[in-house]
Amino acid sequence: MQIVTTVSEMQALSGSLRAAGKKLAFVPTMGFLHAGHMSLVDKARNLGDVVVVSIFVNPTQFGPSEDLDTYPRNLEGDTKMCEAHKVDVIFAPTASEMYPEGYSTFVNEEKLSLPLCGQSRPMFFRGVCTVLTKLFNIVRPHVAVFGQKDAQQAAVVKHMVRDLNFEIEIVIGETMREADGLAMSSRNSYLQSFQRRDALRIHQALEKGRALYESGNDNTDRILAEITHHITEVRRLRVIYVQAVDRDTMKPLRKVEKGHTLIATAVWCDDVRLIDNIVL
Repeated sequence: MQIVTTVSEMQALSGSLRAAGKKLAFVPTMGFLHAGHMSLVDKARNLGDVVVVSIFVNPTQFGPSEDLDTYPRNLEGDTKMCEAHKVDVIFAPTASEMYPEGYSTFVNEEKLSLPLCGQSRPMFFRGVCTVLTKLFNIVRPHVAVFGQKDAQQAAVVKHMVRDLNFEIEIVIGETMREADGLAMSSRNSYLQSFQRRDALRIHQALEKGRALYESGNDNTDRILAEITHHITEVRRLRVIYVQAVDRDTMKPLRKVEKGHTLIATAVWCDDVRLIDNIVL
């Protein structure tokens, strides 16, 4: 396994691999890897000849009061995990390598990124689209794999790839959960045991909504009310949003459209921001 830290070296390596006829499968991450990331790596292994994982905590997607400085990092542990899953290349640049002095160019998707997380984190998707555009141009993958847990991000990336004519296939892997149902996330490491216990209510609430739909109620207002009520019964949890949208367009839905309706939520558990979703 190679560890590459500079843009020029990664571009040269990608160019030589593509010239040799290799298919590159790419998994972009911010590190502090867990089993959810590894499920995406395993999917990438089945989609390409060479698997590249980027590990980069992207400063442009964090707001001024967010957790950039405290975001969990463990490059040594990430490297061991990647080795165990037969990753071929880790691309781990510094912030100054990706955003050198005088950097002033940004990429913004202006439709799918507006609702949900786009309302409470207005700079988030500009940072995501910018760093992914850069990573796609540096790694030059044939296929890139993202997780369903970040459902809005996945939709925005698909739309950006289409709009900007990237020759990249975007593949979405399913949300991986802990044994107790909590969606896997690097930010789960912030949770104390008592906070984690209460955070389980988020997934439980989404499943309450699913059960209501499966009992014959397709009114999204009623389903969202059930989910919101179940979450807010726990005093530690504060709802940022609970919404029903089309999973591809992010447009709000009043009635469930089977297979297309995403129920998405973001919740503060004390000072930890958690997201989760299900597709009905």
